[in-house]
Amino acid sequence: MNSLWRVTITTVVGVAMFGLPLANGGIAQAATSLDCIISLSASATETLFALGVGRTLKAVDSTANFPRRGLPSKRIDAFNPSLEAILTACPAKPTLVVISYDANQIKEKLRAQGVTVLFQPAPANLTRAYQQITSLGKFVHRVRQARSLVQKMQRAITKAIGSVPSRAKSERVYYELDPTFYSVTSASFVGSILALMHVKNIADDKGVENAGGYPQLSAEYIASANPTIVFLADTICCKASFTTVSKRVAFHSVYAVRTHQVFGLNDDIASRWGPRLINLVRVLASDINRSLRSHR
Repeated sequence: MNSLWRVTITTVVGVAMFGLPLANGGIAQAATSLDCIISLSASATETLFALGVGRTLKAVDSTANFPRRGLPSKRIDAFNPSLEAILTACPAKPTLVVISYDANQIKEKLRAQGVTVLFQPAPANLTRAYQQITSLGKFVHRVRQARSLVQKMQRAITKAIGSVPSRAKSERVYYELDPTFYSVTSASFVGSILALMHVKNIADDKGVENAGGYPQLSAEYIASANPTIVFLADTICCKASFTTVSKRVAFHSVYAVRTHQVFGLNDDIASRWGPRLINLVRVLASDINRSLRSHR
């Protein structure tokens, strides 16, 4: 499944020139220079390029694949990071390391080496996502660019969400993270976006806070909930498609399957919260509106 969404929201920590207030009341520190940045967050990598500092990236996590050009060849596993690999990726020690998952206690290990660390786990909602971009912009001294990017995203995302009429509340949505039926509730990032589009999330009936917003459902439960829309965020990782879903036991009777309202999403875009979040929200809104039209 897209495990990045399951990371717990915690405090951003760093060491360097000046303190930056965070949404949770903590204090982080901006990098003193941009000589060597390492990003172990695919979302942050995309944002750094959008802010114009992509050339300073000397290593990225193994899942980073956007933008298509300009990514450094040095790769580090964000879910099993090596302190040595991070420290040796630069001629001197890194001036900034961005992480979205604190595996192997890498945050504290880097801090002990005097490295500035910005911890940006999966946000809980759009507001938090915008705050992360603004914070990252402050860290890399691109405040104006970050504000401009956030404003662009806000305009496009607000427009897309606004295109979905309130009658979408009649739509029952199943959002799939992987073929073992992990899903999202309204307490998750993507779930919070779906909630803004008025639809009923079938996973919410299991408890909005269940499993931190990422419960594992069952085929029987999904079939009984009879979703009118199915979103597949596992088309790349797991080759999920309308064809594979329609062959599942009990799914042949699901309304979304019978009416072909099964929509595949790009896994990468669906599991990241950087500039391409615009694309995800537009696709979700478009597919919901398409489903509404099919009921006429």
